[in-house]
Amino acid sequence: MRARGMVLAAAALMALSGWAVAQGTYTPAQIERGRVLMNGVVACGNCHVARGPQGQPLFERGLSGGMVFDEPPFRAVASNITPDAATGIGRWTDAQLMKAIREGIRPDGSVIGPPMPIEFYRHLSDDDTVALIAFMRSQPAVANAVDKSVYRMPLPPAYGPPVGKITAPAAGDRVRYGEYLANIGHCMDCHTPRAADGRLVSTKWGAGGQRFPGPWGLAVSRNLTPDASGLKDWSDAEVARAIRDGVRRDGTPLKPPMGYGFYKTMSEADMAALIAYLRSLKAVPFGG
Repeated sequence: MRARGMVLAAAALMALSGWAVAQGTYTPAQIERGRVLMNGVVACGNCHVARGPQGQPLFERGLSGGMVFDEPPFRAVASNITPDAATGIGRWTDAQLMKAIREGIRPDGSVIGPPMPIEFYRHLSDDDTVALIAFMRSQPAVANAVDKSVYRMPLPPAYGPPVGKITAPAAGDRVRYGEYLANIGHCMDCHTPRAADGRLVSTKWGAGGQRFPGPWGLAVSRNLTPDASGLKDWSDAEVARAIRDGVRRDGTPLKPPMGYGFYKTMSEADMAALIAYLRSLKAVPFGG
């Protein structure tokens, strides 16, 4: 995600997206909104925070990447998304960043592969994408050259047509806004079963069952639908505690890779909207 583009890129962005600010002239409110998203529901740091040799987060090195996802189909390495010019996003224009985040296309035309959840980030509103970019630009530049990701699977030429103008639903419409939060938080990327070809099974949306081995052992994503094997008997407070604190109803701890530390910062209103959306899902048995 690299030189700042200057006036021509900013003019193109405003023409395409109706942005009210030129590149680099972000308001404190935009930076704060980006901080809330980045350190909350979008949880970019859950992958992009630098990691030590045992996978421990190195918060002092910020969002300089390096976390490795070693799976049978790929060995993906989280990129450096600090404003460092040589190893991070310092030379990317805002337009290039927006295209990379929402469409998964780098400035050189190459496609960003998994685990970057592009299909979900395509739902990010224009304003929230600008806010995320504003926050990334506001961070200290950290030099950290990371390995190139290697894919042993075909990547699509694109994840869909170019993303047009997107406006977030009104926060007062709790279910629709909760769905928006679930999308930009890519909840279903882990909590929906996958077919043999890796695609999410849309008829089993939210039914859980994906397996995530790691230093924590084996984590299995739980069912988020209102089925008896899911959240049917959970109170809203119990759901919120599980999301924020990683604690089951019986008080036992849940496992990573869920970014509990990030979701802990979600506002009460956003958490209520997210839970309202989960309650609206079709009830599906665990794993479908």
